[in-house]
Amino acid sequence: MEEPFEKLLSGRTFQALSALVYQHSRIRLGPDKQALVANRLRKRLRALELGSYEEYCHVLHSPHGADEVEELVDLISTNHTHFYREPEHFAFLTKRALPALVGPLGATGAPLRLWSAAASSGEEPYTMAIAVAEFLRDHPGLDWEITATDISHRMLAEAREGIYSMGSVKPVPLELLKRYFQKGFGARTGVCRVKPELRRHLRFERVNLFQEHLPVAANQHVIFCRNVMIYFDPPSRALAVERLARHLAPGGYLVVGHSESLMGIPHGLQPVQQGVFQKT
Repeated sequence: MEEPFEKLLSGRTFQALSALVYQHSRIRLGPDKQALVANRLRKRLRALELGSYEEYCHVLHSPHGADEVEELVDLISTNHTHFYREPEHFAFLTKRALPALVGPLGATGAPLRLWSAAASSGEEPYTMAIAVAEFLRDHPGLDWEITATDISHRMLAEAREGIYSMGSVKPVPLELLKRYFQKGFGARTGVCRVKPELRRHLRFERVNLFQEHLPVAANQHVIFCRNVMIYFDPPSRALAVERLARHLAPGGYLVVGHSESLMGIPHGLQPVQQGVFQKT
């Protein structure tokens, strides 16, 4: 039985950890997150054989602390997602964005580029991929690619595998489940995996939206960055939107979460519908 972790996370140490998280990710941790941070770091402290959160702070600030700072941000970041989350955005992708984009791209031979900028464990970019693949069944011959990025190495490792419990894929219509997923048998009973022919269109990269260089191709036609900016303060939201808009092709679309607003942010994009903006 695991021994209880006796050391408490003090307010002062929580503030130091919060400052590091903000510096490296722009994620703002309010005082109400102190218990969450303590719980998420407890197992990490045991793994490093550290006796207190203060000792952990010393590790983070040591000459070799950069990798551990990434681990800290990974552990703190929230990764709530599921297939077809906020389904109106995928309906928009299928019914409005793709019909507007496919004709001009087909005429030039250029590939269709999409970016899931907060991919988490992969449900969003794979839902995007299903929507694109379904639409292109009637428009064959167009090359397409999805860049799926996240700040969490742990989540990206899960996303690359593309393996999900049968419960997780319940939002996927049965016909599409059969078309794009392989059902597990034997030791894999109860799980399924995204088929290789769909996975090959996705590229996964660890990306911090605020790093100096974003390893994402320019001229993206659709960017999903949903339910992540709610964790940023206003200056960070403005910077994130500016960088995302810069990566959009003319006529391309930026999609944010229903609970997110670009009000007060100078972005130069035109609102299309709730959570959807277009670069003109």
